[in-house]
Amino acid sequence: MESVKITILGSGTCVPSLKRSSCSVLVEISGAKLVFDMGAGTMGRLLESSVTIGEVTHIFFSHLHPDHTGELVSFLFSSKYPEGRRRRDRLNITAAAGFMAFYEGLRAVYGRWMDLEEGIMNIVEMSNSRPDSMQLDFMSVETLPMAHIESSIGYRLTMQDNTSIVYTGDTDYCENVVRLAMNADLLICECALPDGLKVDGHLTPSLAGRIASEAHVENLILTHFYPECDGVDIETQCRKAYDGRIVCAEDLMLIEITDGNVMISR
Repeated sequence: MESVKITILGSGTCVPSLKRSSCSVLVEISGAKLVFDMGAGTMGRLLESSVTIGEVTHIFFSHLHPDHTGELVSFLFSSKYPEGRRRRDRLNITAAAGFMAFYEGLRAVYGRWMDLEEGIMNIVEMSNSRPDSMQLDFMSVETLPMAHIESSIGYRLTMQDNTSIVYTGDTDYCENVVRLAMNADLLICECALPDGLKVDGHLTPSLAGRIASEAHVENLILTHFYPECDGVDIETQCRKAYDGRIVCAEDLMLIEITDGNVMISR
């Protein structure tokens, strides 16, 4: 079976860091290159992963906070230039209901500087109030609302061989995140702050572990770390609730899934 290649483009937050770019994930499957969230540093990390912006086929946004959408305008602007290499291939953007209004607001500011040629960009809005799904040639995509802000949704990707990958985006503990992650081969889960520093709308290691345990997840990747996580044994805190495989994400970490086997290299 064809393998799935996943690169952690950013494992951080809105806080500037030389170590961690804003949270973003690249998934490569069947010749497609899918980027989940696009905050500061994403395009640079793509280049470090030997992927140009013109090769990106799909962008999926988990929600509309600046650390998850902040490089969208720059990405579109860069896709127009230089003249001889401007984007010619379709760019598919998926986000929750309300994204079109968000996009038109950006256009009201930047105008033609972010407009691609007619017919190149396709925008799909998913429900932010109920389960939703879409079918691509090479996989299915399921979404559920997450417990963060109104525009927050999580994504579950299911490949033709039934390999499943879940990306939570930002969320607090909720039934939907457990439901979305149920029996997933890989869960890429936000873990913003250590135990003891819990804030509304975000997870701690033990809560992320609880989700992975209740969902019977085989492999748990923790990401979206605020600086407060530095110097803390995040894995041990997560281990309170989960006895499966735990990996704390780092920028440019590579994950490959082949025949159900998950291999991780740093």
